Amino acid sequence: MAQAEKAGHRSVVMAASRLELNLVRLLCRCEAMAAEKRDPDEWRLEKYVGALEDMLQALKAQASKPASEVINEYSRKVDFLKGMLQAEKLTSSSEKALANQFLAPGRVPTTARERVPATKTVHLQSRARYTGEMRNELLGTDSAEEPRMDIRKRTVTGPRLVDEKQSAAELDLVLQRHQNLQEKLAEEMLGLARSLKTNTLAAQSVIKKDNQTLSHSLRMADQNLEKLKTESERLEQHTQKSVNWLLWAMLIIVCFIFISMILFIRIMPKLK
Repeated sequence: MAQAEKAGHRSVVMAASRLELNLVRLLCRCEAMAAEKRDPDEWRLEKYVGALEDMLQALKAQASKPASEVINEYSRKVDFLKGMLQAEKLTSSSEKALANQFLAPGRVPTTARERVPATKTVHLQSRARYTGEMRNELLGTDSAEEPRMDIRKRTVTGPRLVDEKQSAAELDLVLQRHQNLQEKLAEEMLGLARSLKTNTLAAQSVIKKDNQTLSHSLRMADQNLEKLKTESERLEQHTQKSVNWLLWAMLIIVCFIFISMILFIRIMPKLK
């Protein structure tokens, strides 16, 4: 019986390690495909990333899953690949560059042969590509016209070449300012998010204190209401008792006055 349990545990561990090995292999394949230049109609990478998400969910559901740091690193890389594919579907190059800035590549290499994480390399390549696309949009040129532009550059004169270099430098300066502005906006958005979170927590604590104060006031009001009911009942009892005694005293006084008047009436003629 014990040997059967050990064999079952070994099979579970082997299944979990096999699943993680397949995940790592597919992740390396996706990172290599993301680093290559792909056709717009390429669909395999998106399917592979979807399979990565399913495998990651299955790995998280395993009983003998890896450490939480390893799982978080896998999730980080899968989210990066998914965000990169979503950024590539955007129409404007500026939107692509902005979406690319918010992506977080992996921090640890996927395999031991890598010195730098492949997702970080892909992130730098995509940033350079989107910057080039923005430059082409600002200049009004296409990538198909680059060979022609190279031929024209070879035949331009000296002053014209200097002007083009100046315009390129100015364009780089504009792009740099645009990138700095985007980074500043991103920092401001993060600051606003932090301040909003702080204000929300402060408001939550104030509301919590107000709720506690209100609950205490309600309890005190209920206690005072009970005391008021008790005192009202006691006062009503005392009032009824005092009314009864007063009524009997008034009756006795009236009877005494009536008898005294009768005696007075009978005594007065005899005095005459």
